[in-house]
Parts: sequence; C-alpha cells; structure tokens
Amino acid sequence: MDSFIQTHEPTLRLAAFLGIFAAMALWELRAPRRALSVSKLRRWSANLGLVVLNTLLLRLAFPVAAVGLAATATSHGWGLLNQIALPAGVELVLALVALDLAIWAQHVFFHAVPALWRLHRVHHADLDYDLTTGARFHPIEILLSMLIKFAAILVLGPSVVAVILFEVILNGMAMFNHGNVGLTERLDRPLRWLLVTPDMHRVHHSVAADEANSNFGFNLSLWDRLFGTYRDQPRGGHRSMTIGIEDLRDPRRVCGLPGMLLLPFRGAVTDYAINRRAWKKPEDQA
Repeated sequence: MDSFIQTHEPTLRLAAFLGIFAAMALWELRAPRRALSVSKLRRWSANLGLVVLNTLLLRLAFPVAAVGLAATATSHGWGLLNQIALPAGVELVLALVALDLAIWAQHVFFHAVPALWRLHRVHHADLDYDLTTGARFHPIEILLSMLIKFAAILVLGPSVVAVILFEVILNGMAMFNHGNVGLTERLDRPLRWLLVTPDMHRVHHSVAADEANSNFGFNLSLWDRLFGTYRDQPRGGHRSMTIGIEDLRDPRRVCGLPGMLLLPFRGAVTDYAINRRAWKKPEDQA
C-alpha cells in the first residue's frame, strides 16, 4: 500500500483535488448555505488564479517538496518518530495528529503577529465564503507556511506516506469546511467532535473579532476544544453573519487578484489581531 501511494502520488493528489472540488461545487450549487454577495465568476477567477500563482511559485522556490524532505529525514534518521520503533499504523496516526497540531498552531500564530496578520488578511478578506476561500492565501504566506511545514517534518520525522496523506487530507478538508454548505444539526453535532465542519469553521470568518479569533482548526476539532478557542455558533446565525474583515469591504481591493496581492501592504496593522476578542455592538463602534 505504501509503495502504491508513493508511486502514484501525483495522480492521487490530482484525483483527490478534482473529485472533492467537483463534489463541493455541486453541493454548493444545489444547496447553498448562504446567498453570495459578489459575482461567483469574479471571485472564483481571482481565488483560483491565486492558487495557480502559488503552485508555480512553490515549484520554483522549493524544488524539493515536503515529501522529498520527509524521504531525506527518514533515510538519515532525523526526527522524533525515526528515533523510536512503532508499529506502522501507530506511527502514521501520530504523524497525522502531530502535523495537524502544527498547522493549528501556525494558524494561531498568523493571527497573533501583526506582520503575519497582514498576510493572512488576504484569506479572511473574502466577502463570501465557499470552497475557493479555503485556497485563498497570499504567496508570501504560502512560502512561509512551507518553511514551517519543513521545520515540522524535520522535528517530527514522519514517513513519506504520512506526509502525502496529510497534505491530501488537509487540502480536501480545507475545501470541505470552507464550503458554502451546511449539514443537518443531527449530523453536524456529532461530526464536529472529531472534524471541523463548515458551520464550525465559518464562525472563524466573521467580521466580529471575538468570533474570528476562534475555531482555528482546519481538520481536527480537538485543538480548539483543548486550548479554549472553540465557539459553537456565530452570534447572528450563519445566514445573517457578515463574512470578511470590517474595514475591508471594497470588492475591487479584496475580490480581484491585483488587490489581493497588494492587500498586505495597505493600511495600518500595529496591534496583535488575536487580542481583539471583545465584541461591540455596531452602534457602540460609531
């Protein structure tokens, strides 16, 4: 099985991406959770254009991808998991859980440091919320994220298969939990004890600071519950909540590729965004 996954890695990645993207796009079309406020063509062309740009940039900047680094770490015995003998199944589960924790911590970090929040605002500034929002990240953030992933791989020492599966799962879950869809409460309630559901993560994209600084997870919901950043529902309900960033509402700046690329270099961000956890009524902000 491991040999099959490694041999057919590009095909498996592409098939998983296209299959999940198509399924989520159809689900959004048939049963949208919220009405869109901006043309889907306009947003999708910009968001997916950013995906293409980031993919090309990663190929140029990092000829050796995370999988290649994992293979090198394994061959040299680098990382914690390469220092202890564990059954393959246990090692795989531990690697997937530990890598997910690293991504959760990285997400919190990008909310905590003003310079990094400038970059991460591109993800949050989307005026609508659908599966393409899950891949909408500034190129500089993508490069930094890859370096953080490299560091996690060197420290942890996961197998090549673990890294491949983690990246496939993470990409698939990002499309799922950013989907403009909703599960029935009977299904959503038990599922979110393990996984991040669309309704759970949508809270994180609220303009309200206390809601945006919650539910940081992309895959496992454990970390938000464990570290006290879990929030059950948005204050105004999922259909009425406002998506995005309060002072970034101009579609020309946040829904077009040039504006998205320039967004980190505009405006003042001098405080720690993650400390903005108090909610004020709109009339109190006037």
